[in-house]
Amino acid sequence: MNITGNTIFIPGSTSGIGLALALELQAKGNTVIVGGRRTELLGKIAAEHPGIDTVQIDTADSASIEAAAKQVLAKHPDLNVLVPMAGIMRVEDWHRPESFLESAEAVVTTNLLGPIRLIAAFVEHLRTRPDATIVTVSSGLAFTPLKVTPSYNASKAAIHMLSESLRLQLADTAVKVVELEPPAVRTALMPGHEDNDAAMPLDEFVAEVMTLLETQPDAKEIQVERVKFLRYGEARGDYDQVVATLNGADPHGK
Repeated sequence: MNITGNTIFIPGSTSGIGLALALELQAKGNTVIVGGRRTELLGKIAAEHPGIDTVQIDTADSASIEAAAKQVLAKHPDLNVLVPMAGIMRVEDWHRPESFLESAEAVVTTNLLGPIRLIAAFVEHLRTRPDATIVTVSSGLAFTPLKVTPSYNASKAAIHMLSESLRLQLADTAVKVVELEPPAVRTALMPGHEDNDAAMPLDEFVAEVMTLLETQPDAKEIQVERVKFLRYGEARGDYDQVVATLNGADPHGK
């Protein structure tokens, strides 16, 4: 992916990683469209960051995705980068199905069906562009599970395999598929997460991502150093130890 000269739509980017990336990408000379559900946040972003366009979209609603896609493409026919960023993370206790099922379904709808529907809405247009990119967003938890968030882990593992598969299918087009794999980052994804000392500071994460995008334009996976502990446990042969460490257990079972 080229780091400048793009027109980029980032649905689900009114805060956290999405908004931080949007601002950095705009600073690099890209036209950026931020998408989100809440009009008050969109208005605030537009007022505080001149040049960023905004569109209302609920990525959990297929009709909203279709309407937003038409709006974005009508105003930005040169759109060549899609970054489906929206995601939610919920704690679940699978000992009690009544306590988690509705929440788990919402996670899958937002984290998996949302990107699928977004890509479906834009892929035909992207295929007409000479240099197009779909940037999916998985997680280190796609490769090493956090015990308390089963549906989130599963949704991000599915995004990883979706990315791998789309890259193969779209190899005969000019559309590249790049997978961004964040570690834990200090955002509001979960209550208290912004103050989690074990998570990577947001500004450090975004700075490293931007450097990787700039220095590795042909990369298939964007991995900051801190995510590689989770990403490659199985390949290194220390997967069980990585799982135990992530979940606060003694890897030696003591």
